[in-house]
Amino acid sequence: MLTNPTRAALVTLRLPGMAQAYDEQLDSPSYQSMSFDDRLGLMVDAELARRENSRVARLLKSAKLKAANAVPEDIDFSAKRSIDKRQVMDLLTCQWIERGQHVVITGPTGTGKTWLGCALGREAARKGFSVSYQRMPRLMEDMEVAHADGSLPALRTKLAKAKLLILDDWGVSPIDARGRQNLLEVIDDRVPGGSVLVTSQLPVGTWHDYLGEPTVADAILDRFLHNKHAIELRGDSMRKNGPR
Repeated sequence: MLTNPTRAALVTLRLPGMAQAYDEQLDSPSYQSMSFDDRLGLMVDAELARRENSRVARLLKSAKLKAANAVPEDIDFSAKRSIDKRQVMDLLTCQWIERGQHVVITGPTGTGKTWLGCALGREAARKGFSVSYQRMPRLMEDMEVAHADGSLPALRTKLAKAKLLILDDWGVSPIDARGRQNLLEVIDDRVPGGSVLVTSQLPVGTWHDYLGEPTVADAILDRFLHNKHAIELRGDSMRKNGPR
């Protein structure tokens, strides 16, 4: 079978989206009546769409969202959940990330905090922002290990590079002095410009007591609580119901 030289050249130039669109144009007579500029424009659009889809796929893979199936289209805005739809729709524009603001999602276990946080994280990736999902207990363990083997600076640098850092299950396990200091450094690395999304069963008013040492607690909370959007979820557990 002969290889079309134009198609081969597009592949060589790493333009597979254009190559596929070119094939489609060759196979369909309906394109023959279109002008050269229009046909070229369609091929360019196909390549741009492919690159955008690939970029979003890379960002989502890097984010490692726990609720990988969480999509904004499935958010449950029923009255029992007490979600302000206008607020959530505004957050889905991701302007809060552009402004370096933060989001805090609280509520009882099973009300969909992680799911909603991941849905917001997915939309951030869709809009081109780098995202890093971290479950707090595991992050504390990882930083403890990194402190011991000397890789903590590298871990902090990696976390700081994400435009949006999701800290899931804040307060679900105890935190010691080293953990507090490590958390302070992670939060401080995000000032200014980096956004944080926190999910927690604990009401925000109890966070100071949870962190323990007053000076460090003040320093941690001052860096993002004054510039936050707060969502409090209510209702029965939704873990058996799919969409959140």
